Amino acid sequence: MRIEDIRQTLKTLGAKPVHIQRILRAWVMGLPLDAGRKAAENVLPLAVRNALPELMGRLDALMRVESEHPGADGSARILLALQDGQSIESVLLPRDGVCVSSQVGCAVGCLFCMTGQGGLQRQLGSAEIVAQLVHARQRRKVRKVVFMGMGEPAHNLDNVLEAIELMGSLGDIGHKNLVFSTVGDRRVFERLPQGQVKPALALSLHTTDAALRERLLPKAPRIAPEELVELAEIYARSTGYPIQYQWTLLEGVNDSEAEQDEIVRLLTGKYAIMNMIPYNANDGLPFHRPDWERAEAIARSLHRRGILTKLRDSAGQDVEGGCGQLRARLAPPQQVLRDFRQH
Repeated sequence: MRIEDIRQTLKTLGAKPVHIQRILRAWVMGLPLDAGRKAAENVLPLAVRNALPELMGRLDALMRVESEHPGADGSARILLALQDGQSIESVLLPRDGVCVSSQVGCAVGCLFCMTGQGGLQRQLGSAEIVAQLVHARQRRKVRKVVFMGMGEPAHNLDNVLEAIELMGSLGDIGHKNLVFSTVGDRRVFERLPQGQVKPALALSLHTTDAALRERLLPKAPRIAPEELVELAEIYARSTGYPIQYQWTLLEGVNDSEAEQDEIVRLLTGKYAIMNMIPYNANDGLPFHRPDWERAEAIARSLHRRGILTKLRDSAGQDVEGGCGQLRARLAPPQQVLRDFRQH
């Protein structure tokens, strides 16, 4: 289901734009559709009021919480069962955030990420994307939404942007607190500037070596790191939000002095933040997390050389809710990757 389907249903019932906005706002805030019941009786057309229970039932049926796994840091991984028997995961984050999924599975197939190991199963509709925020708000306050869960948002651009538009217009989420995370796709740099709601951009870089990036992100668009940074810089300057470069630190793979030198070369003078994220362990994947002291040393070195660098320890690692750990757990396990270093 898409948000536009909801709009058309309400319009057919005689709802005016102001009525549709009122109902959509109630939903995205995690409230009953007839929130402010007495006011609703005076404002909404009778046919619309009578149809709200059925519409709420359809929205509730989009997904159900299969299980919830609280982490020690205040996060929680939520397994959500969809109507067609597929499943996704979202993560409640500390400090009033939620990490949402945009697809069931992922086609990019990053070698260090569990989500992509089974490939792409299907796209999520924009209503299914928003429903994750609704479930989160029914549990706690949410002021930030990051599109860093299962899937590559650029591969489901229409639905993701429709969801972002609703969250940023009627959902009380500040535009810079909507974070669109992508491996980099030219369509992103074309479409994001056109929206009324312009989210912050997180770009999964992971290496400055184009050949290594092709191996680590086998189905990402073939765009050289230099070009990605230039495209991202244009967006950063136009929105006033720095680009958040994502770098999963893999021991012996992308933590060398040479990589640090290239990061400095690429990002010096850019409106950017480098987020260093030590790899989160996944059974069967052939990568290792560098020790924390090593990661701190890399972050300090980059910072001293003029690159604003933050060392991130992913929320929810103890419940497999960290970066790269999400997967459709109702599905059967997939074949384990062969050793990366053999290639």
